Formats: sequence, C-alpha cells, structure tokens
Amino acid sequence: MTSPVFLVPPDPFGVYSNPIGHWLVVVIAMVMLVFVLLTATAYTVYYERRVLGFIQNRPGPNRVGPMGLLQLAADGLKIAFKESFAPVGVDPLLYVLAPAIIVVAAFLSWAVIPIGLSDSFTYWVANLNIGILFVFAVSSMSAYATLLGGWSSNNKYSLLGGLRAAAQLISYEMALGLSLVPIFMITGSLRLQDIASYSVQLGPYHGPLPLIVVAPVSFVIYFISAVAETNRTPFDLPEAEQELIGGYLTEYSGLKFLCFYLGEYINMITTSALAVLIFFAGWHPTFGFLPAILTFAIKVVIVLFVYIWLRATLPRLRYDMLMRLGWKFLLPLAIANVVVTAVIVVAVS
Repeated sequence: MTSPVFLVPPDPFGVYSNPIGHWLVVVIAMVMLVFVLLTATAYTVYYERRVLGFIQNRPGPNRVGPMGLLQLAADGLKIAFKESFAPVGVDPLLYVLAPAIIVVAAFLSWAVIPIGLSDSFTYWVANLNIGILFVFAVSSMSAYATLLGGWSSNNKYSLLGGLRAAAQLISYEMALGLSLVPIFMITGSLRLQDIASYSVQLGPYHGPLPLIVVAPVSFVIYFISAVAETNRTPFDLPEAEQELIGGYLTEYSGLKFLCFYLGEYINMITTSALAVLIFFAGWHPTFGFLPAILTFAIKVVIVLFVYIWLRATLPRLRYDMLMRLGWKFLLPLAIANVVVTAVIVVAVS
C-alpha cells in the first residue's frame, strides 16, 4: 500500500485565501449546507415512508403533489403552525434548550464532512486534522438533549426514556469509536478527506480503496453501533411507545417536537455519510460518467435504505438484550479488532 496523500484546502481563483473572500465562502457554504440538509431530511422521511409502504404492500404518501412529493412540505407547514403546549411543572429553560441542542449538534457535525463536488474539487467548511473526533464529540451532545428533554418534562415516563437514551448512547459510543481505530491505523490520518481519498497500488490498479475491503469487521461494528446511536429500530428503546408512551419527547409538540424529529433524521444522514466516506471511498470512483457529488449521494441513499430495511424487518430488542449486545459482544469484538489490525499493520509495514 502507498502512503496516504494529504489534501490541501481548495482555493479556486484565490478567493479562499483572501480574508473577506474566505468568510464570504464560509457563510455561503453554511447557508447552503443548512438548506440542503433540511431538504434532504424532509425527503429522507418521504423516502422512508415510500420504502416502508413498498415493503408492507401499501402505497405510502401519494396524494399531495405528484407521487406524494409535496406531502412533507404539507406536514412541515402543519407542524410549524401547530400550537405548542407544555405541561405544568416543566423546567422552562431546559425544556426549550433540549431540542435546540439536538438540532445544533446535528448541523455542527457537517462542518468537517468533505463533499466531492467533482473529481478535482472537494469542499469542506473546516479542515480539521481531527475531523472524525470532532464529529464524535459533537454527536455525543445528543445524549444531553434526550436526557434533559426527559428530565425537564416533569413526566416519569419521559425521564425513563431520557435515562435509557443516555445509557444506550454511552454504551454504543465506545464500540463506535473503537470500530474506527483500525481505519486510523491503516490510513494514518483522522481527516475525513484523507480517509475517503486513501489510495493503494495493487498490481495494475492504482486509486482509492474502499476500506470495507480491508476492515469489514470495523464496518459491521460501526453500522450496528450507528443504528443504536441514532435510536433507530431495533434499538429505539428511548421512545418505545408500548412502554413509555413516547419516551423522552412525550411532552413535546409543535416546533420543539419537530426539532427532535429533525435531529434524529439528520443524524441518520450524518452516520450514512460517514459510512460512505470511511468505508466506501466517499465520492470515488465516479466511473467517468457520474458527477462526484451524485456518486456520493447515491451511496448515502443506499446506506439509508439499509436503515429503513432494518426498521421494516426487525422487532425491537428488550433493554437487557440491547445492553448485552453492546457491552458483552460489540465492545470485546471492537477491542479484538483493534489488536488484530495493529498486529497486521506492524507485520506488513
């Protein structure tokens, strides 16, 4: 394997190296990123409802707009204008702060995620040399949001849902972090753009390598942990309606409820984008006929399909089974994977 090629920040026409141009580009990029993520989140919900409808032999949304494409716009307007109620006895500050934290944390993760706009041009808002650690640090803030949301609601079932969410996130975050340590060993970098562009020379082939080829166990651990981190089926214990009447967001309605919903789906997109960047070579290869950004988007949509497929297929785990899977199986497997990878890397270097 060849050494990784560390990328330099893009600077078209020298705009980015100019102080005013730099901040102008950053502000425009952030506004576009928020717009794209909000749109992508809305149509991820549409995509999920259509796929679930197909799997369960029902139509899904098909009334508002052609093929139901405007259904999410109608739902968004309805919930935005819905009156927001709060029960007596809530903590006025933390009750509002909890949904704000989950949305801010979801958007912040994308500050360091690179996007290949073409074969030769990649853009990111912040070029951190510890990009993946920044994503982990920011995404872990969602544990505070769910715990504070449950505690501040003055509802014992909401509190139980918040406690479950915090325990679940802590449990699976350890396995999630350890699953990527072998990737750092192989690529020698924590920058997401370096990992996505990691190239090798194997016989006649010279180019980017999907790291799932050399670290399949890391991918399995990462994906299971990511599903648990985003509270998706079969790990959606924090909001188990049969037991908790809706979990940590029971007492939320209107825009505050929408913030929790938005945070969950943005986190789904984020973990899918990370999986593509780390294990599937990001926007490489483009096969000569697909734009790089379209290649990246297609891969993300495929990973999202697996999320939805799991929801339609698997029943919810019991809480003791969820904890046993995290602590007694995934965590030891992740540690063993790190040790074996370290031995192999040292042996072949």
